[in-house]
Amino acid sequence: MDEFWVFGYGSLMWNPGFEYEERIAARAFGYRRSLCIRSFVHRGTPENPGLVLGLDRGGSCRGVAFKVREELRDPVMAYLRERELVTNVYLERMLPLMLADGRQTKAVGYVVDRDHKQYAGSLGVEEASRVVHASIGQSGPNDAYVLSTLTHLREMGIRDLWLEGVGSRVEALQRQGTAAIDP
Repeated sequence: MDEFWVFGYGSLMWNPGFEYEERIAARAFGYRRSLCIRSFVHRGTPENPGLVLGLDRGGSCRGVAFKVREELRDPVMAYLRERELVTNVYLERMLPLMLADGRQTKAVGYVVDRDHKQYAGSLGVEEASRVVHASIGQSGPNDAYVLSTLTHLREMGIRDLWLEGVGSRVEALQRQGTAAIDP
């Protein structure tokens, strides 16, 4: 039987929530990491949506591939679908991957549905950082989500220049907000 792999590009990289037998850096082709999904619950509200990560078309994305034992395929897929398909903003796909050791494989991954009402499109750094800075949801402030993601990416040796630009701008907005309330 074919090997079963799962690709993570956001919180799944450091918090997979399932058992795996191998974890390796990987690159998915044809998609890029993007704050392209409006969050109405966890990082925003319907009135003031935040932004969370999705895989959008174009480029490539460095992340992590997890090899899962065959006997765990069904429970892991059930878990992933419960975690990722809550509002159906993601589409489940088999993504071509290049593993860090040169192997090529395919992995289950979740890409944004561009026709979904939560799809925010391709935002510039300024617009994305304003949205992130101003949004809070049930899971906390949107800026904490983005800055935590960047911390984890740095720890894993993954650079994402666009997201780093958003993070830098968010930090500047935070400093401006703090300066405005200091005496």
